[in-house]
Amino acid sequence: MADLSGKLGRKQEEAIVALCSNRSIEDAARACNTPARTLYRWLKEREFDAAYRAARRSAYGQSIARLQQASAAAASTLLKIMIDPSSPPSCRLRAADSVLSHAAKAIEIEDLDARVSDLERATEATKDRRSR
Repeated sequence: MADLSGKLGRKQEEAIVALCSNRSIEDAARACNTPARTLYRWLKEREFDAAYRAARRSAYGQSIARLQQASAAAASTLLKIMIDPSSPPSCRLRAADSVLSHAAKAIEIEDLDARVSDLERATEATKDRRSR
């Protein structure tokens, strides 16, 4: 939001923080001491809406980063359950199925990434030939 601070007032910036940290617009209105109808009106304004969406994307990005940081521990947990003979068979089966499913999905993503990269290179080569 720092890049939009010149466009938004202090009260609107406080409202965006409240909107991002409360469960409803009414709760956010109480938190920032602004009438709910004012928040609804601001949400219809292009600059405010853009700043609010940017703040939400930033918060979401931080959440995803936390999940990615925890993925190594999650993978270790799955593998431990999968190979632990004292785990119930249903848990071991579910862990094994999850490992296989995630591994297959990772291969699909890598394949798609390679295909997109090939297409981007081909597009660039075509642009280069046309510009000559």
